[in-house]
Amino acid sequence: MDTSVIGVFSTCTEEVCLVPKGTRSEEIAQIEKRLGVTVYPCFVNDSILVGSLCRGNENGFLVPENSKTEALSKQIGKPVSAMPGKLNAVGNILLANDTAGLVNPDVPDSIVKIIGDTLKIDVRKGTIAGIKTVGMAGCVTNNGLLVSPGVTEDEAALLEDLFGFEPAAGSVNFGSRMVGSGILANSKGYLAGSDTSGYELGRISTALGF
Repeated sequence: MDTSVIGVFSTCTEEVCLVPKGTRSEEIAQIEKRLGVTVYPCFVNDSILVGSLCRGNENGFLVPENSKTEALSKQIGKPVSAMPGKLNAVGNILLANDTAGLVNPDVPDSIVKIIGDTLKIDVRKGTIAGIKTVGMAGCVTNNGLLVSPGVTEDEAALLEDLFGFEPAAGSVNFGSRMVGSGILANSKGYLAGSDTSGYELGRISTALGF
């Protein structure tokens, strides 16, 4: 996937990576090698913006309302739940790993419960550097946490309490604050957007425990 915003088009867990249908076989092979996952090409809500619309962990995946949950669940072998409401671009508004999640503060409590029940995680509301689209303002694995520059002390304290890691600030793609848009990562490895500098790669590696 030769793009700087790899996190917009794809999403991964420790075992599974979802990419848009049409992704080249050599790109799929690279993802499988780097991340140690099985790659599944798909559409989410008939869109190629898989990373923006979907978020998952070892316990399941969440997709927007009206998505084909049964077909996706059968394809990847994981439970898939639809998230109702207007704020349902799940990958944009939810930052999650296998133990915890941070969600856009405008998401209703009833939806927060759906997230927690589906992914079997502790979910809290919050922002990163004042940004509500926390799924793109951060990147978290089971080993580390990278967040957008400008994260406040209160936000950092919440993130560390929630995920168990001290968040490290960094950027991708030569200065983009939306780090989640430019990284695809799990505890085994990561891929960064094609415009990411060497200095940024160093920050990412340190933050994610590599």
